[in-house]
Amino acid sequence: MPTLKPKLAMYWAASCGGCEIALANINEALLEVDAYFDFMFCPCLLDTKRADIEALPDGAIFLTLFNGALRTEENLEMAELLRRKSQLFVAFGACAASGGIPALANQHGIGHVLETVFRSSASVDNAAGPIPGGSSPVPGGELELPAFLQRVLAVHEAVTVDYTMPGCPPEPEQIVAVIRHVASGNPLPENGTLLGCTARAVCDQCGREKRGSLAARLARPFEAVPEAGWCLAEQGFPCIGTATHGGCGALCPAVAMPCTGCYGALDRNADPGAAALSALAAVVDPGESGGKAEADIHARLRSALAGVADPLGTFYRYNLAATVVADRSPEVEP
Repeated sequence: MPTLKPKLAMYWAASCGGCEIALANINEALLEVDAYFDFMFCPCLLDTKRADIEALPDGAIFLTLFNGALRTEENLEMAELLRRKSQLFVAFGACAASGGIPALANQHGIGHVLETVFRSSASVDNAAGPIPGGSSPVPGGELELPAFLQRVLAVHEAVTVDYTMPGCPPEPEQIVAVIRHVASGNPLPENGTLLGCTARAVCDQCGREKRGSLAARLARPFEAVPEAGWCLAEQGFPCIGTATHGGCGALCPAVAMPCTGCYGALDRNADPGAAALSALAAVVDPGESGGKAEADIHARLRSALAGVADPLGTFYRYNLAATVVADRSPEVEP
């Protein structure tokens, strides 16, 4: 039966499904979603087909929550289709906002990624060596897999995004707040606004005490048990909460896990990796510099920061697609 309720769509591109789980975790507030919206498209939960979306007039969907980065041609086509059919288009979650984990693959060529995933990983058993792709005959016709894009894109690199809601995933209470605001009919914020986060750092919501001390070196989480109640960064754990938007409730530091920056850089004009590195460098004791050569001071800092075993994955974990760090070109593909 046709409904006059505004249509709500949610789509996943290159993502893990955590954003859909976050939506499901709003629990009884789903009844509010159902009361206000016609929740009509979500491949994870509903059987609406792509053809059903294509048949809608442009702008027929009031709100689309698009999660996941753009890895394949299909991802790109769906972003373009849903953008055209939607009045409001939200980049939902870290992968849509800035590429997320999938964008770390931008440091490698497509051939290297496929070879690693389907042939050379220690957990892969693929003696015959086929790599999925192209068309294959299957009962009932031909199965064609979508091709990879040359690089993983954040959604705003391909289509116009009205709002961005960061997080890996966005926290359920933030999702509820955004949906209630939309349903209230109150004026929406200016286009381009970040939704579901605060203008202050994660540290502002963290209950751990800052003592003003400096760490002798950075350590990986498995190397030591952090002291309860004390700032993780000051204890030498690579927590980048000082450089990250709050809004998550500092859930990771609360359970002794360093903030990894999924809500995005606090300064939107800063390179997020440089901001994260600066945040960690600020808590490391540089040692006595008096009378020491500059090279000795640099050596001391390199030693102190050596606890970051994976600099790219630490400083650019969620945002490599949208940063100034250049992708590796095909010419340097291994």
